[in-house]
Amino acid sequence: MSNDIKSIVEGVRLVPVVVIDDAEDAVPTAEALKAGGVPIMEITLRTKAGIAAIENVVKDVPDILVGAGTVLTMEQAEKAIAIGSKFVVLPGFDAEIVSYCIDKGVPVFPGCVTPTEIMAAMKLGLDVLKFFPANVYGGIKAIKALSGPFPEVRFMPTGGADLNNLKDFLIPQVLAVGGGWLCARSDIKEKNFDAITKACAESVKIVKGE
Repeated sequence: MSNDIKSIVEGVRLVPVVVIDDAEDAVPTAEALKAGGVPIMEITLRTKAGIAAIENVVKDVPDILVGAGTVLTMEQAEKAIAIGSKFVVLPGFDAEIVSYCIDKGVPVFPGCVTPTEIMAAMKLGLDVLKFFPANVYGGIKAIKALSGPFPEVRFMPTGGADLNNLKDFLIPQVLAVGGGWLCARSDIKEKNFDAITKACAESVKIVKGE
């Protein structure tokens, strides 16, 4: 992974998982995240607006680290990188997509929750992996157990984290915590951008131990 991107993610320790239904909402959402102290966004490709949303942020908010999430196919990976995604996130492990991203010099975070998947990812040179859905696959307890045989791997758990338990996720084995609580889909739809800024600001305080 590019060291500068890793250091940005590690510095913030939060990765908003952003679901955009209308690409026009992407820029104000990015500005709302930034105002709350989280200059990162993983825009998922779960909606048809995903690619256009990433394009808009790349063009109009260059100081935010924007990546593509829920990447399931090579076509999506190629498109996401071509339009300027700074990183790529997969819900599972796909060696072909991971290798493509590495060849392109784009940081990639595949979802890996078993020792077999972790070893496959390590074989390709990865040391930061998405852990999804964290609440289903054992959460922090599982991450701590997996860190025994894989001490050099750090995880980005997504699924199950919120303002109430964020503090529990902030262990050394976790590079950053991902989730939709930072940027609720309903708030984006309703253009309630102040709520996004507030959720980010409160989360940043927890990360900083304030």
